[in-house]
Amino acid sequence: MDTANGNPTSASAAPAAPAQQNGHREDPGGFKLKFCTVCASNQNRSMEGHLRLALANYPVISFGTGSLVRLPGPTITQPNVYKFNETSYDSIYRELDAKDPRLYRANGLLNMLGRNRNIKWGPERWQDWQVGMPRVKKETDKGFEGMEGGVADIVITCEERCWDAVIDDLLNRGSPLNRAVHVINIDIKDNHEEASVGGRAMVDLADSLNAVAKEEREKVGAAAFDSGSGAARASFDERVPEVIGEWQERWPTLPATWTLAWF
Repeated sequence: MDTANGNPTSASAAPAAPAQQNGHREDPGGFKLKFCTVCASNQNRSMEGHLRLALANYPVISFGTGSLVRLPGPTITQPNVYKFNETSYDSIYRELDAKDPRLYRANGLLNMLGRNRNIKWGPERWQDWQVGMPRVKKETDKGFEGMEGGVADIVITCEERCWDAVIDDLLNRGSPLNRAVHVINIDIKDNHEEASVGGRAMVDLADSLNAVAKEEREKVGAAAFDSGSGAARASFDERVPEVIGEWQERWPTLPATWTLAWF
């Protein structure tokens, strides 16, 4: 694992809660970290992670960092292009199904979009996210409960260019909330099979991070920890690289990079 802030030493994490075959599991209740998944177009990898984390009962939102949503077309020079925040997954599904149902069913796009439209309305762009603003009209999104306030504790990107875009954007925002956020990149190839593997890995990482967060929350007190202040979460922040290091040993084919940033 590469670290942009600090070097992991010893490793500590708790075993994951038992999951059913489809990824859904009983909600144990109690404290949960809030997650955000990010890829280029908010279509494949970030949405697989969004779904898996929601099924594991974590509060979660997802975004893309590209200027436009791009999906494969009939040729490499003819992609299907859409606007973030303005185009629903359902409308994209219906458009591609009308254009060439055989092609888009064979390459997995219709199946992916069918999944996505059952998770939330449409692709959202990271750079347009108003951090700390209430997530209005998002009540039907999977993983919405706990994300009402529009703040995440952990951001997981799915490739290095997305990680760079997130870090650059956070720096440009100037930390108006003065709230720490861990930004972790997991290199996941942009295909359906690798996205599925990556989604499972995200849940494993979430379980380990949440177990450590609960331990540190008990030490400092729920009110202080939940406020998100740097002082209250310092002990948790210090343990995050250790948790990622142990996780990396379990998922050696998914290189990870980590840094501590600020909202």
